[in-house]
Amino acid sequence: MKGSSIDTHLGSIAIDKQVVAQYAGSVAVECFGIVGMTVANVKDGLVRILKMESLSRGINVNVSANHKLILDFHVIVAYGVSIIAVSDNLVSNVRYKVEEFTGIEVEKINIFVEGVRVID
Repeated sequence: MKGSSIDTHLGSIAIDKQVVAQYAGSVAVECFGIVGMTVANVKDGLVRILKMESLSRGINVNVSANHKLILDFHVIVAYGVSIIAVSDNLVSNVRYKVEEFTGIEVEKINIFVEGVRVID
């Protein structure tokens, strides 16, 4: 299976990891201090901000053995803001909204700050 599933009295609901990643990405970019999502290109050593339609590429979604979500975010933060404050805000917003959206508990959220950018 590509994602996680929920068993209800009506049957089983399967949620693809890509759906969770896209939703989590849209929640993340709404958080204060997050400039954007990114994918680090290890080959070239480049970091690019992803456009809205490809936000899910900056997020890795895994399902733990106990059927809980583990989310890895690769983000660029705004210059001059507290990375701890931005991270706390991101974790609390994403955890709440993803759990409400999917009905699946979020076990862990890992944040990888790939860069800092001055907001125009």
